[in-house]
Amino acid sequence: MTALSSPTYVAPQRGNWFQRAEAWLDDKGKGAWIAAMVLGFVFFWPVGLALVLYMTWSKKMFGTSCRKSGNSFVPTRMRSTGNSAFDAYREETLRRLEEEQGNFEAFLERLREAKDKAEFDEFMEERAKAARAED
Repeated sequence: MTALSSPTYVAPQRGNWFQRAEAWLDDKGKGAWIAAMVLGFVFFWPVGLALVLYMTWSKKMFGTSCRKSGNSFVPTRMRSTGNSAFDAYREETLRRLEEEQGNFEAFLERLREAKDKAEFDEFMEERAKAARAED
């Protein structure tokens, strides 16, 4: 069973819509690129032309840059280098970085909550001042 057919593997959903569409088309192969180009010409010719230029410029049409060039795409993190010491170091470093990212995101969330509370408290104080001024 490959990493892609494993039920626990989830492809990363990072990047903007263009990067996700490009990755999806790369995964499907050159036929998907050609179909997208033809559909682009059929529905709105500038899109088809843009795809032809992009495919030519990025060598997707004539090169072997598509991810599906005979072997399955395996994320770098899952691929072994053959050096167990380096692989262990890489896994530990990635684990530590993910932990730091989680801690940083939690810190940012606490910061946002504190800012929201301070803004709300300021709003309530201004409202109370306005109510006292009316009396």
